[in-house]
Amino acid sequence: MKLYLNLLFIFCFGLSLAQNKEFTYEYQFISDSTNRKDVSAEIMILNIDKEKSHYSSFDKYISDSTIIAETKKNVMVMPLPYKIVEMDIKDLKNKKISFETKVGDAKYTVDQDVKLKWNLLNEFDEILNYKVQKATTEFGGRTWIAWFAKDIPIQDGPYKFYGLPGLILKIEDKTSSHKFVLKGIKNTKEAFEYPERKDGYFGKAKVNYSAYVKAYLQHRIDPAAHLIGRIPDQRDSEGNFRTGDQIIREQRKMMLEKISKDNNIIEIDILKRESESKSKK
Repeated sequence: MKLYLNLLFIFCFGLSLAQNKEFTYEYQFISDSTNRKDVSAEIMILNIDKEKSHYSSFDKYISDSTIIAETKKNVMVMPLPYKIVEMDIKDLKNKKISFETKVGDAKYTVDQDVKLKWNLLNEFDEILNYKVQKATTEFGGRTWIAWFAKDIPIQDGPYKFYGLPGLILKIEDKTSSHKFVLKGIKNTKEAFEYPERKDGYFGKAKVNYSAYVKAYLQHRIDPAAHLIGRIPDQRDSEGNFRTGDQIIREQRKMMLEKISKDNNIIEIDILKRESESKSKK
C-alpha cells in the first residue's frame, strides 16, 4: 500500500510538473559585516517552466507591473520600494545563467558561467513536510550549505543555485550572512514572462561578466560619476545658491557612505578584486 501511494504521488507530481511552478522564498541577508544584528529580508519568487526559470524580488515585480499598467493609461507613478534589483534567468535545458541588474543609471544583461560542484552528505531533515538532504558547494567566495528535496524533481533553486537532484528548499552560506528559505509553492497556468519596462530612462547593454564586474567596481569607487554634467546650478528651498558640482560632491559623499556599509555582498569574491585593485594604486 505504501509503495502504491508513493508511486501515485510521483505520478501526480509528474503531471503537475507539466504545469508551470512558482516558488516563494524568503531571502535574509546582512549587508554590513560590522553590524550583524541588522538583518534585511525580501520575498523572492522563482518561476519555472519547461525550459527557463526566472528569480526576482516580488516587490520589484509588483512595482514594474504597476508602472507598466499605469503608463498605458498615461498615468505617471513612482516605483514601489524594493531592495533586490537583480533578476536571475536560468536556461535549464542548456544549463546557462544570465542576470539583469543596474549599476548607477545603466541597466545590464550579463551572461555568467556558473558551474557548481556539489558534495552530497548523508544528513536529512524536513522542510514544509518534504524530506530534504544536505549538500555543500563553493560559490562567489563563500561556502554554501543546501537542503534539497528529491520529491520535487526540479534541478533548480533560488538565485544562481542549481544542479542538485531535487529542488533546493533552503540554502545559506557558512557565515549565515545570506539565507534563502522556501515559503510556498503554487502552480501557474501560463509560462512566466517578466514585465519589460520600455520607458527609455535607463540604458541597457548586454556585456560579459568581466565587463560587468569592472563597471560595478568602478561605480563603488565613484558612484556619482553618472551625475557629472547633469546637475544644474540651483537654489534650494531656502534660497541658498549651490553649484551643480557642489551638489554632486554632496551626493558622492552620501553614496560612498552607503557603499561602505554594503561590504558583505553575496558574491564576496568580487570585493576581493576591489581590494586588490586599490592595493596596487
